[in-house]
Amino acid sequence: MSASRQRLSEGRWHFQHGPMDIVIGADPLGPADQRALAEAHEHAWARFVPLLSELMDEWALLRLPVQAGHPCPLQGGVARRMWQACLPWAAQQFITPMAAVAGSVAQELIRSYERPGVARAWVNNGGDIALHLTSCQSARVGLYADLARLQAHECMQGLSLDGAFEVTHTMPVRGVATSGWRGRSFSFGIADSVTVLAATAAQADAAASIIANAVNVEHAGIVRQSAQTLRDMTDLGDLAVTVDVPHLPVAWVQQALQSGLQCARECQAEGFISGAVLVCQGQSLTLPMSSGNASVFFQDEGLALA
Repeated sequence: MSASRQRLSEGRWHFQHGPMDIVIGADPLGPADQRALAEAHEHAWARFVPLLSELMDEWALLRLPVQAGHPCPLQGGVARRMWQACLPWAAQQFITPMAAVAGSVAQELIRSYERPGVARAWVNNGGDIALHLTSCQSARVGLYADLARLQAHECMQGLSLDGAFEVTHTMPVRGVATSGWRGRSFSFGIADSVTVLAATAAQADAAASIIANAVNVEHAGIVRQSAQTLRDMTDLGDLAVTVDVPHLPVAWVQQALQSGLQCARECQAEGFISGAVLVCQGQSLTLPMSSGNASVFFQDEGLALA
């Protein structure tokens, strides 16, 4: 299957190639900068076309866990970015570069828009987002608490947001990523969603995976299954991933969220993330940015913000 692109409404573009499903939006700095914007779109497309092949050329290495204290064995720029984004957690737990693949691809493409004449741009790779913001620019990012609900309705119009937040150019945030057991990727935890704000999309992607894994409890009703029985060529091998979570008592959900929040706090203290929102079965915890200039506004009255 070859790469394809389609122009969408409001000047957006849809790029698709295999598992990479990307929507890009960008604004010119002024009316005279339409050509610069068009050139940025063409540059992004030219970079996108070979990306899947580049990653598949190193697929065997990308499936191996990152090893702390060892040099990066990868050659491609995106592959190396994936590896570096996952390195901070390699000494403590199992993680492969694939934990940061979507964010790293988005980050690679946003570079096409970091040029004169482009006021702002966003690259959304299946929910993992890279941002380009010039002075006085901002981006409003929607939050869906339940990834399964989003996927079930992703082709429908009018799906209401659970929350939203704004990223301004003065904030140390240029990447937003979400992970959870009901998303496209596997998780060891039970979070419906963990949304992370970080300096880059690759860092946000890796951290979201780690924190979502930490939102966890041991409960007999939680069903886990070997990853390799669920998907061919998975990087997780025979590790058990979450496939079903029953309705849990409130105290159990809070315990899982607190475990994830502690992990998020450690990530923030190390400078890996700026903030996070953790959601599980209608309950949520927020790790605010240390500067206090970012807030998540929940719009669903049934979602309890703790």
